[in-house]
Amino acid sequence: MRKQHEKFRIEEVKYITERWVASEAISMIGVGSIGKSNLLQHLTQTESYRKIFGLEENPYFAIIIDPFMLGPLPSANENSTQFICWAGLELIMHRIYMTFFSSEILNEEDAKYLNGLYNMLQDGNNPLALYMGLRYLELTLKLLISYDIKIILLFDEFEEFLRLMPYRFFQILRGLRDTFKGNLIYSTFSRNTFKILIAEHNLDYYEVEPFIELFTDNVLYVGPYNDYDARLMLDRLSRRNRNLKYTPQDHNLILYVTGRFAGLIRATYKTLDEVYNSRNITSDDVLQVVNYLTIKPQIQAECKTIWLSLSEIEKDILMAVARLSEYRDSNEHEDAIRILIRKQLLIFNDNKLEIVPPIFQQYVYSDPKTLS
Repeated sequence: MRKQHEKFRIEEVKYITERWVASEAISMIGVGSIGKSNLLQHLTQTESYRKIFGLEENPYFAIIIDPFMLGPLPSANENSTQFICWAGLELIMHRIYMTFFSSEILNEEDAKYLNGLYNMLQDGNNPLALYMGLRYLELTLKLLISYDIKIILLFDEFEEFLRLMPYRFFQILRGLRDTFKGNLIYSTFSRNTFKILIAEHNLDYYEVEPFIELFTDNVLYVGPYNDYDARLMLDRLSRRNRNLKYTPQDHNLILYVTGRFAGLIRATYKTLDEVYNSRNITSDDVLQVVNYLTIKPQIQAECKTIWLSLSEIEKDILMAVARLSEYRDSNEHEDAIRILIRKQLLIFNDNKLEIVPPIFQQYVYSDPKTLS
């Protein structure tokens, strides 16, 4: 696993760790192509940035909970609720176990106890196993927190949890947090706000409210890299692709046309030389570079990732800005404009809305609905 430098995503990590120190939940929101995986992995490596933010020496353990690591689940119905809840708790228990079973944190006796709890949760011969899963997880958390540590559960792709898990699962999470308040902290990463996601999945807001209200005061929009991180990424790409002889001017062009979105940087870096050679153009021909880049499958794939991570209303706004559809005025559309600005996909330029970055703008103007 590649480690980032200690100042990676420094603005975002500072905000996140301040919330952790205060034992507060935080919701992170970002579109595809922003380098989410790098950020989440960086957050699990607290030793790489603990000193720079003055975190206490007693450990912070951030653990990613990925919904795509769930096994096959039955269709949601009243009879399946208990099993699906158990599956969610088993995933959390498994990730905690993988973090601590070989850790030097636990003494030998407690390590055996943790191993026993994990095995009991997995015991298919126990007729109460589905019900007792919560109890074993609760005992595990009690054991670990007795070592005066903070456990941060990072729920990746949180919209998938909203789609898959019954309301009871989120109520359990709230109950666990209240039991271990101060030492058990939740962080989520999703492509949009809870309000939008709940509406998209046609969920009952009041059933999940006890959980999502934990995040009300702490919402962070994760945008593209800052200039420092983006240039370090270009340096890494140049070391890996020594056959590509880009100049500092080429690097500046890449940062401009991609808006420093990590996925777009990577795709553009591997494609720009091909555009230069096949079209006989240079970095001075910015508009042509953008036009020719946008027809490349690698670039279209990254732009499509961004596009598909947006809500239908956000897509409507972008299509209207591109004059491909009529603008509809409503409170929801006004909210969507504000969110797109915070996602750094829209800016005001000469009192007009403009899509950014240039590559994504050209993709939208080409009408995403017609692109395969």
